[in-house]
Amino acid sequence: MNARRRFDPAQLAEQMLAQTKRLGATSADLLFAEAESMGVRVRMGSIERLESAQEQRLGLRCFIGRRSASTSTSDLSPDSIRELVERTCSLAKVTAEDPAAGLPDSSELTTSIPDLDLYDDAAAQLTAEDRIGLAKRAEGAALAVDPRLTNSEGADCDYGGAEVWYASSGGFIGSYRGTRTSLSVSPVASQNGQMQRDYWYTSGRHLRQLISPDEVGRIAAERTLRRLGARPVKTQQAPVIFDPETASQLLGTIVSAVSGYSLYRRASFLVDQLTKPVAAPIVTVEDDGTIPREVGSKPFDGEGLPTRKKKVIDGGVLKSYLLDCYTARKLNLKPTGNATRGVGDPPGVAPTNLRLVPGESAPEAIIRSIPNGLYVTELIGFGINLATGDYSQGAAGVWIDKGELTFPVEEVTIAGNLRDMLMQIEAIGNDLPPHRGVASPTIKIGRMTIAGT
Repeated sequence: MNARRRFDPAQLAEQMLAQTKRLGATSADLLFAEAESMGVRVRMGSIERLESAQEQRLGLRCFIGRRSASTSTSDLSPDSIRELVERTCSLAKVTAEDPAAGLPDSSELTTSIPDLDLYDDAAAQLTAEDRIGLAKRAEGAALAVDPRLTNSEGADCDYGGAEVWYASSGGFIGSYRGTRTSLSVSPVASQNGQMQRDYWYTSGRHLRQLISPDEVGRIAAERTLRRLGARPVKTQQAPVIFDPETASQLLGTIVSAVSGYSLYRRASFLVDQLTKPVAAPIVTVEDDGTIPREVGSKPFDGEGLPTRKKKVIDGGVLKSYLLDCYTARKLNLKPTGNATRGVGDPPGVAPTNLRLVPGESAPEAIIRSIPNGLYVTELIGFGINLATGDYSQGAAGVWIDKGELTFPVEEVTIAGNLRDMLMQIEAIGNDLPPHRGVASPTIKIGRMTIAGT
């Protein structure tokens, strides 16, 4: 990945940080990222997309007291880098002061960088022809399942690899590299003049973590065929089961609610709820950036703090927010190692590997526990008010009658309030999906409004 690099990132960082100090900066940090990507798409056996890119970018953040500025460049010539440092320091001198701005305390920085096995040579070495072959296999496998599968929105095989270096005037410098490969397919089924589509995918840091293209195609086909003949149901209140994909999306909403930026702006329904019950006692949510080979893992966050395992919700009680240094200062709390960083941007907050801890129930048993209700397989739209917790989203899925999946459902809306929904989680499945940044098993919510005809 570093074939084009003509400099030592550690040495460059040392030189740049020394230059910021000479220009009056009280502290500074920088991020260097070297990335490569390749993506292909096939549709009905023909190549629709073939993209390949390599990029190097360098970002610098300078502080003059509590004033700061961030800039970036892809021109890594000595003159360009010198100008970048000068421009960043000049901008920092004229920005407004912010009492919460600043680097982490040196005592909080990472002292060791574990090898989390995030890079896969096999994934990096796949050729374009290899990736095209994987996409064709997935699409072919989907279309071969049933003659009603007559079309496809395409199959994609995408790869990304990157090496990241971070350094700060607090005395930290470190790097790590990682890869990620994904394969997906979206077949289209036709019956009695109706068309339906669905999809399936697999992804991971290492190629061996992916399920086979044939399996991806088969699951995508079965999900698509299941939607044929979909219709709305009458408006009612009933239990709702979220499958792992839609439950993960719901969990992602909770992530936004525990983010420091939503909290200090008081734009979250979980403001001032730390150490209080916010969910049913069976709910435990963990965030762990130290799991080897996982997609959200990294040895340190965007400010050089070590990632770690933490319970966000433990037995229904809110135990931790997700914070970078800025939001931690705003809330008078400690950072949690969840700073994320784009090159040239100030840090934000993001989970690492966030998951709802699975229960012991098989999803089939959870379905059997419901006399009448909705099994949700797709969520549509953005009807969520994070400040109040009001929740309303379009949905599709399968109707449950007497504990059995019966007919497909579409054109309905499910609604409730996130506070009530969390408290009314009555069952959690044992089917946590692997290799997802935010992941949840099947969950059952005791009652929601289902708006249809």
